[in-house]
Amino acid sequence: MEEIMADKSPSILPSLWSDNPFADLRKEMDQVVENFFGKNKLLSASEGEGFLAPSIDVVEKDDNIVLTAELPGIAENDIDISIQNGVLCLKGEKKMEKKDDKDNYHVVERRYGSFQRSMRLPSSVDEAAVAAKFDKGVLTVTMPKKPNTAPAERKIAIEK
Repeated sequence: MEEIMADKSPSILPSLWSDNPFADLRKEMDQVVENFFGKNKLLSASEGEGFLAPSIDVVEKDDNIVLTAELPGIAENDIDISIQNGVLCLKGEKKMEKKDDKDNYHVVERRYGSFQRSMRLPSSVDEAAVAAKFDKGVLTVTMPKKPNTAPAERKIAIEK
């Protein structure tokens, strides 16, 4: 066992004393991504671009389906919601507000840029009745179900 351990570099071996057994794997994966894309290339805010993936919740109720998306720092007029061919699409952009080109940012951890999330709607949704509201950085899309769209149950016989 010691011979096998001696052949491997210490950076590859997981730490036995780590609180999180995946922490070393995470560090290695971060290093691989940084080597491929460059450090913080995808999340660069200094160029005014970045990658956003808003968190969403989808809850099905008796009479509707409700999608809730967290969109902090995004203005209502920078959000576009559409339905096409049974697919709900959320698009938006979080813009970096520069007051002066002479500003010298030392740390920029907030993310800026465009996002797009799509979700195929079930056939039970009444697309014409879909409504949305935006309050305090939270977008709520309510998708009412068509009347009498309870899933029908059918027994299927097994052939011999």
